Amino acid sequence: MLSGRMPVYAATIFLSAFLLFQIQPLIAKFILPWFGGSAAVWSAALLFFQLVLLAGYFYSHVLIRYLSAKQQFYTHAVLLVASLTTLPIVPSVVWKTSGARDPTFSILLLLGATVGLPYAILSATSPLLQAWYVRTHKGAIPYRLFALSNFGSMLALLSYPTLVEPRLTLHSQAVVWSWAFAVFALVCALAGWKSRGGDESWRSRWAEYETPAPSLAENLLWIGLAACASILLLAVTAHLTQNVAPIPLLWVVPLSAYLLTFMLCFESDRFYRRWLFITLLFPALGGMAYMIYTAEGNLSIKWAIPGFLAGLFVCCMLCHGELARRRPLPQYLTLFFLMVSIGGAIGGVFVALIAPRAFVTYFELEVGLVGCGILALISAWNAKLPKLGAWPVRVAILISIGLLAGYVGQKETEHRRGVLLRVRNFYGALEVHQDAVTEPYAKRTLMHGTINHGSQLLRSGSERIATSYYGTYSGISRALHVLHDTRGHLRIGILGLGAGVTATLANSGDTLHYYEINPLISDIATHQFGFVNACPAEKQILMGDARLVLESIPSERLDFLAMDAFSSDAVPIHLLTREAYQTYVRHLKPDGVLAVHISNRYLNLEPVVSRSMTEIGWSGIRVDDDGSAQPYYRPSYWTLLSRDPKFFDHRYFQSAGTHPLKPTPGFAGWTDDYSNLLRTVLPLGWRSLHR
Repeated sequence: MLSGRMPVYAATIFLSAFLLFQIQPLIAKFILPWFGGSAAVWSAALLFFQLVLLAGYFYSHVLIRYLSAKQQFYTHAVLLVASLTTLPIVPSVVWKTSGARDPTFSILLLLGATVGLPYAILSATSPLLQAWYVRTHKGAIPYRLFALSNFGSMLALLSYPTLVEPRLTLHSQAVVWSWAFAVFALVCALAGWKSRGGDESWRSRWAEYETPAPSLAENLLWIGLAACASILLLAVTAHLTQNVAPIPLLWVVPLSAYLLTFMLCFESDRFYRRWLFITLLFPALGGMAYMIYTAEGNLSIKWAIPGFLAGLFVCCMLCHGELARRRPLPQYLTLFFLMVSIGGAIGGVFVALIAPRAFVTYFELEVGLVGCGILALISAWNAKLPKLGAWPVRVAILISIGLLAGYVGQKETEHRRGVLLRVRNFYGALEVHQDAVTEPYAKRTLMHGTINHGSQLLRSGSERIATSYYGTYSGISRALHVLHDTRGHLRIGILGLGAGVTATLANSGDTLHYYEINPLISDIATHQFGFVNACPAEKQILMGDARLVLESIPSERLDFLAMDAFSSDAVPIHLLTREAYQTYVRHLKPDGVLAVHISNRYLNLEPVVSRSMTEIGWSGIRVDDDGSAQPYYRPSYWTLLSRDPKFFDHRYFQSAGTHPLKPTPGFAGWTDDYSNLLRTVLPLGWRSLHR
């Protein structure tokens, strides 16, 4: 148990850790719609948090090493007061941008201006108060306080998507957090006041152990273990969120598993058994590698989520367990945590900054897996392994690393067959695949992550043949047929370009405007596919986040507007909120029609659209198309909305597959300030909403 002599230390560390990890999903969700709703926003945010954590640990290291007890207290008290002046932690709208450029550095600057100082203060708390605790408690070992810190962090993360997010708006969350931070500042100041008279000779108590300073090799191993765990955390999170949704639930669950390993390893040595986790590492690395490539990367989430979380847990237990076994005596406490934070920051820099520029596809997870195997080999090389024996373990790990690298290399080689183009930027990884021309209905396909974003047949005249989700019986095709029949020339707007297949639905005399955030998509659609170039309509591609572009321009006076924007299979939440619909209505004619593409493997978005339909006073239907009319069609689900319910009396909507939209009782509508994606998750195994 923690000493009862100074409960203020435990309370301060717990509260700081709780606030530290509550602010992460809160502020990330705040800024997510400002930068296109991409899953990479969370990676950039995590990079910021790791960099500021490093700054906090460096600050605590300098404070403890070079200042007296009283100087430490007064310096920290000044910064606590300064951090209170930055509250409440609500980001300014001046940071919004509709530009189609890499926003990573804008995100870092925004977060720094909004939460930089409070987050740095919270980051410094755990190592700083552990050092104060050692100084005021003779002979104390502070590492259980570190475990308590990780428990507070994990509790904060798990409570956010289950308790906080469903009950409070974002602005309410920010206000409550700010008040809680003010309470923390008072408690932290009290702890500093109690510590200002501590024994300045506390380091000398450990001199009798004659422990030399950690070597350069030991410091590098600390950094490497922390960096590998960080890489795996971010890479696993990105792998899961790119094909479901960039939401707090899928942010915090991997991060909670990561923190749980920290908590267990630093709480007690009995939780980490080297022989056990080295043994478990072999199936963990192999299993994750298999899940990356099986089913073309589209493994069902009922297997993918628990499988990747289990693998992440085993790998992080090994990395953090080895860190815990190598932790130094308290005189090197702040140095140890500084090296650990440097490793975490290196992992964040690699995933958020280096990987998108160095790799043309998502390859950082494979790098992390191989790196974990190498670190296991280094850790076990000179270790005593009585249950396994040293050389059998060394040989087994070497063989496993070779097999893993060979498997990844083979799968990457197989995957490249038929790939014409691979490119990547902040908004995701894109590939253009082409079938062998001898195959029936051979086609060229744009893949965003693991999801089909449009195909073109490899035959003459295919530039005007609709494919994939836009076939004759799809909702968007039916709606445009009706509008062409009744009105003639149309003004059409499409949120999301993809391969440009929707251009086949526009006719000569029409005006067709696309709103697309990813410049790579625009380049691919116009150079790798023929739909846009062959379309006889008057065309324009407006680059930038679709909603922010629409908010910045006069009314387009559209007859038809379709929301067809996806990042892989992830849902752009900010394009489905009440405020988004108000923007869409402003750009539609009074008799205009709004279409929303809701095909998804894991989320039922119909209640979201139905609630928004009711709030704007419109009527609507859902159009289901099983894609069976042609081999090159794909199943799709579209919702169509109109002010005039008689629009849906047309014969095109009287055939099978159309259903009236009805609000779901008790379902709270989404706004920019509130959304709860948990209520839209489909039962595991229900695959009827294919993408």
